Amino acid sequence: QVQLVESGGGLVQAGGSLRLSCAASGRTVSSYAMGWFRQAPGKEREFVAAISWNGGSTYYADSVKGRFTISRDNAKNTVYLQMNSLKPEDTAVYYCVAEPSQSPLTTNSNTLPNFYDYWGQGTQVTVSS
Repeated sequence: QVQLVESGGGLVQAGGSLRLSCAASGRTVSSYAMGWFRQAPGKEREFVAAISWNGGSTYYADSVKGRFTISRDNAKNTVYLQMNSLKPEDTAVYYCVAEPSQSPLTTNSNTLPNFYDYWGQGTQVTVSS
C-alpha cells in the first residue's frame, strides 16, 4: 500500500505562489505515474497535472498551463506542484494521486480520476482576490 500526504496549502492573495508537496510512504513510487487533482466547493473533481514515473513527461490542464509546474524527486519519494500567478478560481482542495505505471502519459488515462488507485487526503488552497 502507498500512503500519500500532501502539505503546503494555505491562504494566498491573487498573483501569489504556493508550492505543494506530496510525500509517499509504504512503497517507493519511482515506478508510479503521479499527479494532482483538485475539487472546489460544489464542483466535480478535476485534473490539474500529471508526471510520468521518471519525470520525463508532464501534462497539464489548460486552466493551469504556464502557471503551474509539476516535478518529482524519486530519491525523496515526493512529488511537487509549484503554483504561480494564482487566481481566485484556483481555490480548491488539492489531491495528490499515484498509480503504478511506466506507460507514456496519455489524456485518455492520466487525466481521469479512476486511473489512480492511491489518493492523499487533500490540502486546502485558498486564493483571495
